Amino acid sequence: MTSQSQDLIRKAYSAFNARDVDTVLFALSPDVRWSNGWEGGYVRGHEGVRNYWYRQWKELDPHVEPVSFKERQNGEIEVEVHQKVKDVQGKVLFDGIVKHIYRLKDGLIQSMEIENP
Repeated sequence: MTSQSQDLIRKAYSAFNARDVDTVLFALSPDVRWSNGWEGGYVRGHEGVRNYWYRQWKELDPHVEPVSFKERQNGEIEVEVHQKVKDVQGKVLFDGIVKHIYRLKDGLIQSMEIENP
């Protein structure tokens, strides 16, 4: 795993936490496959991810910080994250560790999966 890959993913988390969707999308492949951890299934492409997040942010206030990075044997990047999710009234719904699994292609995020540790 290169430092560029880690930097790309770190910047995407930072932009997500700032609700800067366009900066996150800059790091994603146009045909990205993104895990929909809120509703289930997957969303595809920039518009799918954008629409998913806008729907989610009307109901939830998630904050996600990377804790550690590990390259798997198959080349995927496993990122352990501390995720804190509140409802829009500020009530904490989840506060814990989750694993996000990334595949990169041509310097962009091709897919993201969610695994519970």
